[in-house]
Amino acid sequence: MIRRWRTAAGWRGIGTTAALALTALLPASPVAADGGSGYGFAPGARTITGATGTAAAVPLEPGTTYRSTLPEKGELYFRLELAAGSTAYVPVTAVPPADATVSASDGIGVSIEDANGVSCGYDGARFGAGLSPRPVTALGRRDTGKALCEGAGTYYVVVERLASGSRTTSPGSWDLEIAPVTEPGLARAGATTAPETWNSASPEPLTGDPERRTAGAGFTTARTLDTGVWQTGITPGQTLYYAVPVAWGQQLHATVDLASISGDAHGYVSAALNLSLYNPVRGYVDDISLGYDGTQKSSSLDPLPPVAYANRYAVSGEENSVRFAGAYYLVVHLTGQTADTFGKGPYDVTLRVRVDGTPNSGPHYAGSPVPKDVFDPPSDQGGGLAAAAGDDDTAMRVLAAGGIGTGTALLLVLGVWTLTARRAQIRVNAQKPTT
Repeated sequence: MIRRWRTAAGWRGIGTTAALALTALLPASPVAADGGSGYGFAPGARTITGATGTAAAVPLEPGTTYRSTLPEKGELYFRLELAAGSTAYVPVTAVPPADATVSASDGIGVSIEDANGVSCGYDGARFGAGLSPRPVTALGRRDTGKALCEGAGTYYVVVERLASGSRTTSPGSWDLEIAPVTEPGLARAGATTAPETWNSASPEPLTGDPERRTAGAGFTTARTLDTGVWQTGITPGQTLYYAVPVAWGQQLHATVDLASISGDAHGYVSAALNLSLYNPVRGYVDDISLGYDGTQKSSSLDPLPPVAYANRYAVSGEENSVRFAGAYYLVVHLTGQTADTFGKGPYDVTLRVRVDGTPNSGPHYAGSPVPKDVFDPPSDQGGGLAAAAGDDDTAMRVLAAGGIGTGTALLLVLGVWTLTARRAQIRVNAQKPTT
């Protein structure tokens, strides 16, 4: 856990000078979102245009994040060159405009097809009962071990809208974020069945005073949470992203609480708050929804097995998805309908996160995944100066969480202190009476 630095009188005395220096050097706020969509796209993502057929499909390179646009009707095609023996994952996040109207069955579908049009893997994601326009993510997958889809060659990623046909659905295109990943095969053969036994008991949720932690607005700006009780504010229609580091052999447990509101509450919102869990390649693991009547509500994700390579052989989708270590994403969304019934908020949300188990070394891959750190548990992502403004933190904590190295940060702070102290001493000396 990141150590909290308490404000001292001496720090306040140089607050203005230090803030100017830190603003110039530290990264931007992790809660920054894109335009009117509310989603924080990856900084520097490459913009591409999807093709309407395979002939003009543009290539996707694993390890590169892309932006594109999904039209209201029709399919988009992207090309993927894959080696034999590697598993490919292509998560696609669709982001409708924040003011769009959607139905429960609207969403996106993503598939990977081989050169003969055979589907290697398909996934769909829909907005659900909350009827709220939010980012939804579906994962196209090419697993090895399938006779028709394990060879080297050209494959195609196909993205389409899943439309309900509802007359209330808003027309227009949606923004896309695409982040392909490849996973190499094993250096030596391992288990080919999922673990039969594991601790499936739900632990008691953590208690104690929560620590404030602002969220990111997308996968790449997700703020890191470790074991603890964490709290933030959320407004109707907003989506929050957190990343939980989970090592090989560890289990993740999470509970979400939506606090009561002050005063008399009247009404009910079905599926007001949604908590979704995604794995390190942004594949769906599990989710829960809370109905809300203005009084406090709480729910927990289903127990998950320890992270293990062999979980990919499980029949259950939840168990199958916890197949590698890395950042597991907790995504919280408060439906826009909450504002109509209970007001614009913000509403207090508490996440009780527990990571249990002793880490192990994991599998021995025959090569490196792309990107190479995708299966490494992350340190804090998206720390920045503006993040501290939303937390009960000081600029020293920002240095600990931000992208500046410890040595550079220390030199910066000491330099500011020294400069300020010298100026103060000069002023004092100038005011002393001469003898």
